[in-house]
Amino acid sequence: MVHGDVFRPPTSYPLVLSVLVGTGCQIGAASLLTLLCAVVKLLNPMKKGATLTAMLILYVLCGSVAGYTSARLYKFCNATGWKFNTVLTAAALPGSLVSIFMVLNVFLTFAGAASAVHFLTILSLFGMWMCISTPLVFVGAYFGFRAERFHVPTKTNQISRYIPDLPWYSTPPISFLLGGVLPFGSVCIELFFIMSALWLHQIYYVMGFLLAVLLILAATCAEVALVMTYLQLCVEDHRWWWKSFWNCAAAGFYLFLYSLWFLVSRLNLVGFLPVMVYLTYMTMISVCFAIFCGSVGVMTSFWFNTKIYGALKVRLATADLRALLVAQTHTFLCSDYIYR
Repeated sequence: MVHGDVFRPPTSYPLVLSVLVGTGCQIGAASLLTLLCAVVKLLNPMKKGATLTAMLILYVLCGSVAGYTSARLYKFCNATGWKFNTVLTAAALPGSLVSIFMVLNVFLTFAGAASAVHFLTILSLFGMWMCISTPLVFVGAYFGFRAERFHVPTKTNQISRYIPDLPWYSTPPISFLLGGVLPFGSVCIELFFIMSALWLHQIYYVMGFLLAVLLILAATCAEVALVMTYLQLCVEDHRWWWKSFWNCAAAGFYLFLYSLWFLVSRLNLVGFLPVMVYLTYMTMISVCFAIFCGSVGVMTSFWFNTKIYGALKVRLATADLRALLVAQTHTFLCSDYIYR
Protein backbone atom coordinates (compact mmCIF):
# COMPACT_ATOMS: atom_id res chain seq x y z
CA MET A 1 0.00 0.00 0.00
CA VAL A 2 2.92 2.38 0.51
CA HIS A 3 5.08 1.26 -2.42
CA GLY A 4 4.52 4.63 -4.11
CA ASP A 5 5.91 6.57 -1.13
CA VAL A 6 8.46 4.32 0.53
CA PHE A 7 11.36 5.68 -1.55
CA ARG A 8 10.29 9.29 -1.27
CA PRO A 9 13.38 11.30 -0.19
CA PRO A 10 13.21 12.80 3.29
CA THR A 11 11.43 16.13 3.27
CA SER A 12 13.04 17.35 6.49
CA TYR A 13 16.75 18.12 6.54
CA PRO A 14 18.08 15.74 3.86
CA LEU A 15 21.42 17.57 4.00
CA VAL A 16 21.85 16.88 7.71
CA LEU A 17 20.88 13.23 7.27
CA SER A 18 23.40 12.68 4.47
CA VAL A 19 26.16 14.36 6.48
CA LEU A 20 25.40 12.22 9.54
CA VAL A 21 25.34 8.99 7.55
CA GLY A 22 28.62 9.84 5.81
CA THR A 23 30.26 10.76 9.11
CA GLY A 24 29.03 7.55 10.69
CA CYS A 25 30.57 5.51 7.88
CA GLN A 26 33.87 7.32 8.44
CA ILE A 27 33.79 6.57 12.18
CA GLY A 28 32.99 2.92 11.52
CA ALA A 29 35.73 2.54 8.92
CA ALA A 30 38.33 4.19 11.18
CA SER A 31 37.33 2.02 14.16
CA LEU A 32 37.46 -1.15 12.08
CA LEU A 33 40.89 -0.34 10.65
CA THR A 34 42.24 0.55 14.10
CA LEU A 35 41.13 -2.76 15.58
CA LEU A 36 42.47 -4.69 12.59
CA CYS A 37 45.86 -3.01 13.05
CA ALA A 38 45.79 -3.93 16.73
CA VAL A 39 44.86 -7.55 15.96
CA VAL A 40 47.76 -7.98 13.51
CA LYS A 41 50.14 -6.41 16.10
CA LEU A 42 50.74 -3.17 14.23
CA LEU A 43 49.54 -1.33 17.33
CA ASN A 44 50.43 -2.00 20.94
CA PRO A 45 47.37 -1.58 23.21
CA MET A 46 49.71 -1.01 26.15
CA LYS A 47 50.68 2.35 24.60
CA LYS A 48 47.46 4.33 24.84
CA GLY A 49 48.96 7.47 23.30
CA ALA A 50 50.12 5.64 20.18
CA THR A 51 46.72 3.96 19.84
CA LEU A 52 44.90 7.30 20.08
CA THR A 53 47.25 8.82 17.50
CA ALA A 54 46.64 5.90 15.15
CA MET A 55 42.87 6.33 15.55
CA LEU A 56 43.09 10.01 14.64
CA ILE A 57 45.30 9.32 11.62
CA LEU A 58 43.03 6.54 10.34
CA TYR A 59 39.97 8.74 10.86
CA VAL A 60 41.60 11.44 8.76
CA LEU A 61 42.53 8.95 6.03
CA CYS A 62 38.94 7.64 5.88
CA GLY A 63 37.62 11.05 4.84
CA SER A 64 36.93 9.82 1.31
CA VAL A 65 34.50 7.24 2.74
CA ALA A 66 32.47 10.01 4.37
CA GLY A 67 32.50 12.17 1.23
CA TYR A 68 31.44 9.36 -1.08
CA THR A 69 28.62 8.06 1.14
CA SER A 70 27.26 11.51 1.92
CA ALA A 71 27.34 12.53 -1.75
CA ARG A 72 25.54 9.37 -2.93
CA LEU A 73 22.78 9.79 -0.38
CA TYR A 74 22.46 13.54 -0.99
CA LYS A 75 22.21 12.93 -4.73
CA PHE A 76 19.38 10.46 -4.14
CA CYS A 77 17.51 13.26 -2.34
CA ASN A 78 17.51 15.26 -5.61
CA ALA A 79 19.71 17.95 -4.07
CA THR A 80 22.17 20.09 -6.01
CA GLY A 81 24.21 21.92 -3.36
CA TRP A 82 27.09 19.46 -3.44
CA LYS A 83 29.69 22.00 -2.31
CA PHE A 84 27.83 22.85 0.88
CA ASN A 85 27.21 19.16 1.51
CA THR A 86 30.89 18.34 1.12
CA VAL A 87 32.02 21.20 3.35
CA LEU A 88 29.62 20.14 6.10
CA THR A 89 30.72 16.52 5.81
CA ALA A 90 34.34 17.56 6.21
CA ALA A 91 33.83 20.12 8.97
CA ALA A 92 30.67 19.37 10.97
CA LEU A 93 31.80 16.69 13.43
CA PRO A 94 35.56 17.47 13.53
CA GLY A 95 34.89 21.19 13.85
CA SER A 96 32.41 20.69 16.68
CA LEU A 97 34.64 18.31 18.61
CA VAL A 98 37.75 20.44 18.16
CA SER A 99 35.89 23.56 19.29
CA ILE A 100 34.66 21.84 22.44
CA PHE A 101 38.13 20.41 23.07
CA MET A 102 39.82 23.81 22.69
CA VAL A 103 37.44 25.48 25.14
CA LEU A 104 38.03 22.66 27.61
CA ASN A 105 41.78 22.90 27.07
CA VAL A 106 41.71 26.60 27.98
CA PHE A 107 40.24 25.73 31.39
CA LEU A 108 42.80 22.97 31.86
CA THR A 109 45.66 25.30 30.97
CA PHE A 110 44.58 28.01 33.42
CA ALA A 111 44.13 25.38 36.12
CA GLY A 112 47.62 24.02 35.48
CA ALA A 113 46.36 20.49 34.84
CA ALA A 114 48.78 17.89 33.51
CA SER A 115 46.19 16.75 30.96
CA ALA A 116 46.30 20.10 29.14
CA VAL A 117 47.38 19.76 25.50
CA HIS A 118 50.13 21.89 24.03
CA PHE A 119 49.21 24.46 21.39
CA LEU A 120 51.50 22.85 18.81
CA THR A 121 49.61 19.56 19.17
CA ILE A 122 46.31 21.32 18.45
CA LEU A 123 47.93 23.09 15.51
CA SER A 124 49.17 19.79 14.08
CA LEU A 125 45.69 18.28 14.39
CA PHE A 126 44.25 21.28 12.60
CA GLY A 127 46.83 20.85 9.85
CA MET A 128 45.94 17.18 9.42
CA TRP A 129 42.27 18.10 9.17
CA MET A 130 42.80 20.89 6.63
CA CYS A 131 45.55 19.33 4.50
CA ILE A 132 44.55 15.64 4.49
CA SER A 133 40.99 15.01 5.69
CA THR A 134 39.21 17.82 3.82
CA PRO A 135 40.81 17.09 0.41
CA LEU A 136 39.99 13.39 0.81
CA VAL A 137 36.36 14.25 1.60
CA PHE A 138 36.19 16.35 -1.58
CA VAL A 139 37.70 13.51 -3.61
CA GLY A 140 35.15 11.05 -2.25
CA ALA A 141 32.31 13.51 -2.86
CA TYR A 142 33.50 14.04 -6.44
CA PHE A 143 33.22 10.34 -7.24
CA GLY A 144 29.99 10.08 -5.25
CA PHE A 145 28.21 12.78 -7.24
CA ARG A 146 29.53 11.39 -10.51
CA ALA A 147 28.19 7.92 -9.72
CA GLU A 148 24.73 6.89 -10.83
CA ARG A 149 21.75 7.63 -8.64
CA PHE A 150 20.60 4.77 -6.43
CA HIS A 151 18.20 2.56 -8.37
CA VAL A 152 14.91 1.80 -6.62
CA PRO A 153 12.36 -0.76 -7.82
CA THR A 154 9.23 1.41 -7.52
CA LYS A 155 8.16 4.85 -8.72
CA THR A 156 7.33 7.60 -6.27
CA ASN A 157 3.91 9.21 -6.41
CA GLN A 158 3.65 12.95 -6.86
CA ILE A 159 1.38 13.40 -3.84
CA SER A 160 2.33 11.90 -0.51
CA ARG A 161 -0.03 9.28 0.90
CA TYR A 162 -2.04 9.96 4.05
CA ILE A 163 -0.51 8.43 7.20
CA PRO A 164 -3.08 7.00 9.67
CA ASP A 165 -2.82 7.11 13.44
CA LEU A 166 0.20 5.15 14.62
CA PRO A 167 0.34 2.64 17.48
CA TRP A 168 2.32 3.47 20.59
CA TYR A 169 5.37 1.37 19.69
CA SER A 170 5.84 3.24 16.41
CA THR A 171 5.56 6.75 17.83
CA PRO A 172 8.65 8.79 18.76
CA PRO A 173 10.26 8.97 21.26
CA ILE A 174 9.00 5.58 22.44
CA SER A 175 10.22 3.85 19.28
CA PHE A 176 13.62 5.48 19.69
CA LEU A 177 13.99 4.32 23.28
CA LEU A 178 12.88 0.81 22.38
CA GLY A 179 15.22 0.59 19.42
CA GLY A 180 18.30 1.85 21.27
CA VAL A 181 18.20 -0.76 24.03
CA LEU A 182 19.49 -3.72 22.00
CA PRO A 183 22.52 -2.00 20.37
CA PHE A 184 23.61 -0.73 23.77
CA GLY A 185 22.93 -4.11 25.37
CA SER A 186 25.22 -5.82 22.88
CA VAL A 187 28.21 -3.81 24.13
CA CYS A 188 27.34 -2.97 27.74
CA ILE A 189 29.42 -5.78 29.26
CA GLU A 190 32.53 -4.97 27.26
CA LEU A 191 31.91 -1.29 27.88
CA PHE A 192 32.76 -1.71 31.56
CA PHE A 193 36.29 -2.89 30.75
CA ILE A 194 36.77 -0.14 28.16
CA MET A 195 35.66 2.54 30.63
CA SER A 196 37.96 1.07 33.26
CA ALA A 197 40.87 1.27 30.84
CA LEU A 198 40.03 4.88 29.97
CA TRP A 199 39.41 6.27 33.44
CA LEU A 200 40.81 3.81 36.00
CA HIS A 201 44.29 3.44 34.44
CA GLN A 202 43.82 -0.21 33.61
CA ILE A 203 45.12 -1.99 30.51
CA TYR A 204 42.80 -3.32 27.83
CA TYR A 205 44.54 -5.72 25.49
CA VAL A 206 41.79 -8.06 24.14
CA MET A 207 41.57 -6.28 20.79
CA GLY A 208 40.42 -9.37 18.91
CA PHE A 209 37.40 -9.71 21.17
CA LEU A 210 36.72 -5.97 20.83
CA LEU A 211 36.70 -6.38 17.04
CA ALA A 212 34.08 -9.12 17.43
CA VAL A 213 32.04 -6.81 19.68
CA LEU A 214 32.18 -4.08 17.03
CA LEU A 215 30.86 -6.49 14.41
CA ILE A 216 28.14 -7.67 16.80
CA LEU A 217 27.16 -4.04 17.40
CA ALA A 218 26.84 -3.38 13.68
CA ALA A 219 24.80 -6.58 13.20
CA THR A 220 22.52 -5.68 16.12
CA CYS A 221 21.91 -2.19 14.73
CA ALA A 222 21.08 -3.72 11.36
CA GLU A 223 18.60 -6.17 12.88
CA VAL A 224 16.92 -3.47 14.97
CA ALA A 225 16.62 -1.26 11.90
CA LEU A 226 15.06 -4.11 9.90
CA VAL A 227 12.45 -4.93 12.54
CA MET A 228 11.52 -1.34 13.36
CA THR A 229 11.28 -0.35 9.69
CA TYR A 230 9.13 -3.39 8.90
CA LEU A 231 6.76 -2.62 11.78
CA GLN A 232 6.60 0.99 10.66
CA LEU A 233 5.70 0.06 7.09
CA CYS A 234 3.07 -2.39 8.35
CA VAL A 235 1.18 0.54 9.94
CA GLU A 236 1.41 2.46 6.61
CA ASP A 237 4.04 4.96 7.77
CA HIS A 238 6.49 5.55 4.93
CA ARG A 239 8.61 8.17 6.72
CA TRP A 240 11.38 5.77 7.68
CA TRP A 241 14.50 7.82 6.91
CA TRP A 242 14.95 9.74 10.14
CA LYS A 243 13.22 7.12 12.26
CA SER A 244 15.62 4.42 11.10
CA PHE A 245 18.48 6.72 12.13
CA TRP A 246 17.17 7.57 15.59
CA ASN A 247 15.96 4.06 16.35
CA CYS A 248 19.61 2.97 16.43
CA ALA A 249 21.24 6.27 17.38
CA ALA A 250 19.34 6.25 20.69
CA ALA A 251 22.00 3.78 21.88
CA GLY A 252 24.25 6.81 22.36
CA PHE A 253 21.75 8.16 24.91
CA TYR A 254 22.01 4.93 26.89
CA LEU A 255 25.79 5.12 26.67
CA PHE A 256 25.72 8.58 28.23
CA LEU A 257 23.43 7.33 31.01
CA TYR A 258 25.87 4.48 31.60
CA SER A 259 28.71 6.99 31.87
CA LEU A 260 26.76 8.85 34.57
CA TRP A 261 26.34 5.60 36.50
CA PHE A 262 30.05 4.87 36.10
CA LEU A 263 30.88 8.35 37.39
CA VAL A 264 28.76 7.93 40.50
CA SER A 265 29.61 4.33 41.35
CA ARG A 266 33.21 3.78 40.17
CA LEU A 267 35.04 7.10 40.02
CA ASN A 268 36.13 9.26 42.93
CA LEU A 269 36.53 12.60 41.19
CA VAL A 270 37.03 15.61 43.43
CA GLY A 271 36.30 19.09 42.18
CA PHE A 272 34.30 20.63 39.36
CA LEU A 273 37.00 20.55 36.67
CA PRO A 274 37.63 16.76 36.67
CA VAL A 275 33.89 16.09 36.49
CA MET A 276 33.53 18.55 33.63
CA VAL A 277 36.41 16.89 31.75
CA TYR A 278 34.86 13.46 32.22
CA LEU A 279 31.38 14.55 31.09
CA THR A 280 32.78 16.43 28.10
CA TYR A 281 34.78 13.48 26.83
CA MET A 282 31.94 11.02 27.41
CA THR A 283 29.54 13.32 25.59
CA MET A 284 31.88 13.31 22.58
CA ILE A 285 32.17 9.52 22.69
CA SER A 286 28.39 9.12 23.04
CA VAL A 287 27.75 11.39 20.05
CA CYS A 288 30.20 9.47 17.85
CA PHE A 289 28.69 6.17 19.02
CA ALA A 290 25.19 7.40 18.18
CA ILE A 291 26.20 8.64 14.73
CA PHE A 292 27.80 5.31 13.86
CA CYS A 293 24.77 3.29 15.01
CA GLY A 294 22.36 5.61 13.21
CA SER A 295 24.27 5.40 9.93
CA VAL A 296 24.12 1.59 10.08
CA GLY A 297 20.37 1.81 10.66
CA VAL A 298 19.75 4.09 7.65
CA MET A 299 21.84 2.04 5.21
CA THR A 300 20.32 -1.24 6.37
CA SER A 301 16.76 0.09 6.10
CA PHE A 302 17.41 1.39 2.59
CA TRP A 303 18.82 -1.98 1.51
CA PHE A 304 15.92 -3.80 3.16
CA ASN A 305 13.28 -1.68 1.44
CA THR A 306 15.01 -2.10 -1.91
CA LYS A 307 14.95 -5.88 -1.53
CA ILE A 308 11.39 -6.34 -0.33
CA TYR A 309 9.84 -3.88 -2.78
CA GLY A 310 11.93 -5.35 -5.56
CA ALA A 311 10.35 -8.71 -4.78
CA LEU A 312 6.93 -7.05 -4.57
CA LYS A 313 7.40 -5.62 -8.06
CA VAL A 314 8.26 -9.07 -9.44
CA ARG A 315 5.18 -10.59 -7.82
CA LEU A 316 2.92 -7.87 -9.13
CA ALA A 317 4.31 -8.32 -12.62
CA THR A 318 3.82 -12.09 -12.40
CA ALA A 319 0.23 -11.64 -11.19
CA ASP A 320 -0.51 -9.20 -14.02
CA LEU A 321 0.92 -11.63 -16.58
CA ARG A 322 -1.11 -14.49 -15.15
CA ALA A 323 -4.30 -12.41 -15.29
CA LEU A 324 -3.54 -11.42 -18.89
CA LEU A 325 -3.02 -15.05 -19.91
CA VAL A 326 -6.27 -16.08 -18.23
CA ALA A 327 -8.16 -13.32 -20.02
CA GLN A 328 -6.67 -14.22 -23.40
CA THR A 329 -7.49 -17.91 -22.87
CA HIS A 330 -11.05 -17.07 -21.91
CA THR A 331 -11.43 -14.88 -25.01
CA PHE A 332 -10.06 -17.62 -27.25
CA LEU A 333 -12.46 -20.23 -25.80
CA CYS A 334 -15.43 -17.92 -26.20
CA SER A 335 -14.49 -17.11 -29.79
CA ASP A 336 -14.06 -20.80 -30.58
CA TYR A 337 -17.49 -21.60 -29.03
CA ILE A 338 -19.20 -18.84 -31.04
CA TYR A 339 -17.52 -20.06 -34.25
CA ARG A 340 -18.72 -23.61 -33.64
